[in-house]
Amino acid sequence: MTSPGRTEHLVLPGVLTAAEAAQTVAGILAVQRADGAIPWFRGHHLDPWDHVEAAMALDAAGEHERAEAAYRWLADHQNPDGSWYAAYPDRPAGVAADEPGDPGRETNFIAYVAVGAWHHYLSTGDDTFLDRLWPTVHAAVEYVLGLQQPGGQIGWKREDDGTAVRDALLTGSSSIHQALRCALAIAEQRGEPQPDWELAAGWLGHAIRHHPERFLDKGRYSMDWYYPVLGGAVTGAQAKERIEADWDRFVVPGLGVRCVSDRPWVTGGESAELALALWAMGESDSAVRILQWIQHLRADNGMYWTGYVFEDDAVWPEELTAWTAGSLLLAVAALGGDEATIAVFGGERLPSGLDPDCC
Repeated sequence: MTSPGRTEHLVLPGVLTAAEAAQTVAGILAVQRADGAIPWFRGHHLDPWDHVEAAMALDAAGEHERAEAAYRWLADHQNPDGSWYAAYPDRPAGVAADEPGDPGRETNFIAYVAVGAWHHYLSTGDDTFLDRLWPTVHAAVEYVLGLQQPGGQIGWKREDDGTAVRDALLTGSSSIHQALRCALAIAEQRGEPQPDWELAAGWLGHAIRHHPERFLDKGRYSMDWYYPVLGGAVTGAQAKERIEADWDRFVVPGLGVRCVSDRPWVTGGESAELALALWAMGESDSAVRILQWIQHLRADNGMYWTGYVFEDDAVWPEELTAWTAGSLLLAVAALGGDEATIAVFGGERLPSGLDPDCC
């Protein structure tokens, strides 16, 4: 029996009514395949990170069985080494779905299962689920930490032939930082401490906070601006200073957040994620304002366009993505008091790892 959805904490004035929230949830459910996979949209590919983000939105809406199906898909399609491919094409029923569309193995994509699994457990209290997903999470984390560099940062990916790309991305490493903390929370809940993971999380957080030179320079991208905050590595006064420093470079009042600083293009996913980071900083009013601004991206079916080129007054690309809708629902859920979403993105209940004393 499918659990009924709940949208009371997904109601936010100027952003979503109860009916609108339910419509957006239904839109994500319509994209999800019968086997649990959640592609960007039907006919497009699935990537493991965005698949998890959409599954988390389903949990926030009370669609726990459909969210669990998404995690079963990941467990069933995990490679023997603990990884997933970067992309899987959306295939018709009965056609093998494990042949990759992109055979690279990106570390932040792989690690994010820990965030989703912990969020699902906090949403449901289902110990059986956590027991079942633990081998999946453990193997994924071990794979990712195999690419941690001496400076603490995590290499971006492995190529299909196994070649390690040791260059690190700040956004990806920041996402992995959150994933490691969630993985440590899962390990703690199961009574299986992982001291090596604690050290790895500490080194990674230290690199994000104090050593920007250890990461590729992607400062044009707004994700590199806010993800250290969203991933929980940068907090307090340092977070406030970071966000204020580049606010005018990335935020377009009334429209949302630029994906790239020198392009006239605002995107729904980046805007909703910035709102979530602002909420985590205690800046809820600013978070709500950002979410209100991006309602111009809402389509008639309750889903959200990926982006808008404001110089041309044009939606671009013309895609209604499950992950864009999912990111908005998660931001609203945090602002609306959903306990699982608050715990995962607020960070107060997550282990922090062991920060090294040396530089």
